[in-house]
Amino acid sequence: MFGIEKKLSRGNRGCLDGHFLIAMPGMNDERFERSVIFVCAHSDDGAMGFIVNRPQPLQFHELLDSLDLGSQGKSTDHHGLKENTGDSARDFPIQLGGPVDSGRGFVLHSDDYMSGSTIPVTDDLCLTATVDILRAIKEGRGPERGIMLLGYAGWAPGQLENEIAANTWLSCPGRDDLVFDQDHSGKYDRVLAHMGIHPAMLSNQAGHA
Repeated sequence: MFGIEKKLSRGNRGCLDGHFLIAMPGMNDERFERSVIFVCAHSDDGAMGFIVNRPQPLQFHELLDSLDLGSQGKSTDHHGLKENTGDSARDFPIQLGGPVDSGRGFVLHSDDYMSGSTIPVTDDLCLTATVDILRAIKEGRGPERGIMLLGYAGWAPGQLENEIAANTWLSCPGRDDLVFDQDHSGKYDRVLAHMGIHPAMLSNQAGHA
């Protein structure tokens, strides 16, 4: 697998960068069944992106504690959050981004937060994969919108193109509001509706939109 940071930092966007991939009904990998993936990097080196409709139960304050970034010696409130954890962090979402490197976290966020390790993905979205952004979110200095994603989805050179040609994925330009939408149960159908497609029509669709 090619280096994520290396590909994203090149500044050359591929034709599917910033696009959604929507799993077709014939998807034979249960890890991606009814998945919506936001593509962050696509080139001759391969592709990578994040599933954006897979919630998971880990809470942000639990993540901070597991990384020793929690508030040591502080009491908790009735929500179980540390007293000095900023309000913006209380409901900061953590999702399953994909099966590759699932122990690693990435924050996909609006471009109002930048650090030395932040990499632009589109004109409006950025990716940060260091603990600096977790501290900023905890302290109320984080991005206005963002999600933390554990793991990612990756494709070897030519693999994604072959899967699209085989009618495994439908693709369309991504939308920020749908990327950050936390109503996961209906996101798959809402992305299709944005494309003007009813799920029942999918079996007759080609791989591009």
